[in-house]
Amino acid sequence: MQDRQEKISQVVVTAAQMRDIEQQIFAAGMPVVALMEKVAGLIARRVQDLIPPTPLKKRVGILVGPGHNGGDALVVARELYFRGYEIWIYSPFEKLKELTTQHLQYAQSLGIPCYSAIEELPDCDFLIDGLFGFGLERTITDAIATAINELNERNQPIFSIDLPSGIHTDTGEVLGTAIRATHTFCLGLWKLAFLQDQALDYFGKVELIDFDIPLADVQAVLGEVPKIKRITKVTALSTLPLPRPPVTHKYKEGHLLLVCGSRRYAGGAILTGLGARASGVGMLSIAVPESLKYLLVSHLPEALIIGCPETETGAISQLQLPEKTDLSSFSAIAIGPGLTKDSTPIVQAVMKSPEPLLLDADALNILAQLGTIPTLQQRQAATVLTPHTGEFQRLFPDIADVKADKIKAVQAAASQCGATILLKGARTAISNPQGAVWINPESTPALARGGSGDVLTGLLGGLLAQAATKQIPIEDIVATAAWWHSQAGILAAQERTELGVDAFTLTQYLMPVLKQI
Repeated sequence: MQDRQEKISQVVVTAAQMRDIEQQIFAAGMPVVALMEKVAGLIARRVQDLIPPTPLKKRVGILVGPGHNGGDALVVARELYFRGYEIWIYSPFEKLKELTTQHLQYAQSLGIPCYSAIEELPDCDFLIDGLFGFGLERTITDAIATAINELNERNQPIFSIDLPSGIHTDTGEVLGTAIRATHTFCLGLWKLAFLQDQALDYFGKVELIDFDIPLADVQAVLGEVPKIKRITKVTALSTLPLPRPPVTHKYKEGHLLLVCGSRRYAGGAILTGLGARASGVGMLSIAVPESLKYLLVSHLPEALIIGCPETETGAISQLQLPEKTDLSSFSAIAIGPGLTKDSTPIVQAVMKSPEPLLLDADALNILAQLGTIPTLQQRQAATVLTPHTGEFQRLFPDIADVKADKIKAVQAAASQCGATILLKGARTAISNPQGAVWINPESTPALARGGSGDVLTGLLGGLLAQAATKQIPIEDIVATAAWWHSQAGILAAQERTELGVDAFTLTQYLMPVLKQI
């Protein structure tokens, strides 16, 4: 049972895939009416848990759409009515699906008032949104748009069924206007919209209502391994290279080379190094301009700090590795934070490395200038890019607006260049060149601070170095780093508030994340 729940929690579907999965369920003999009763009963119980009935009746507005989402809302209305809530129904559509019509007729037979105009709906303690479910594609206009806007302005708690009405199931686009829910009950399987940055302002708190979709029905549509998956704690921890064997040594636990920092951006090198330290990598070497060497030693005494010749502006001018050492001596290399664009020759040299390579920050900007796709196509070893949206658009200017559908954008980019790409955001998306996607479903705006990305680069670089000999898919390691990094931000924000999580503080919460497990 737990194995099924874990697999279900990872699944992400489009509207078309959800329809196909439902057809599998109905074709097997599950009556539509029975499934509606089950789903709506689960929602009604959750509503009662969140807003229990009281002697002074809670007043509930039920927003009823023409489809089965409206039917779900009417069953919830009936169940809450029988448990002592005062119910009012707003049903503005003339034509409803047959099952929805039947539930509306029964609700009216109970004496529940029904209104067709939004201004007639009395003020409520909270609302249940069942106007539109998954699959909506047309823009909401006219009276319904006006009603949604008015409901949003009432500032009442709104519980949306499956999706806030007006949100595109796949892209998260607002179709003209949309309900701003305070709580959304996603039904059965996570929809793509829940993992698109542009929709997040509309969901409020989200939870999955698991109504026991058979895993076989999901796999019949999506295959054994879904193309798009949510990162969960179980999946993240399954790829961590811990625990270590009882007999080992530092070089068996990975040797990471960081190439970072400049006189202007010394902090970037420090934060990247601290992120790598937290990864547990066996050996850490950091190449910085000679003038930063002793500063780095003071913060990371266990690391081998490599002082390199520098330009007049304080950037690395030549990568001067220790005697008998070359780029193949390392398990993985990470380059970019604090580097400045003056280090173009260094990025060009490192691109020739036969080892896994992570590019971030200025290394990405230099890569864009060199030509992203032709430059990366020359590499033989695995490459990971970690851009934010602006860097992504510079790297892949021919890909349509990434904000419209970041998941399609990151898949297209990874396919074109042959690298694994981590596209940062409120919902970080990771794709390998074959189009397999991991999405991080949790984060915090506390991470919107300078230097947070440097910490991620060090952490991910350290994990890549440790995993180099363990035959773990690159995208799985990248997903683990994204999850670990965001969980540290969440934990820090809980203890320090969102405003109190600077990048240095973030590094101090990486290990406490693992201690909680």
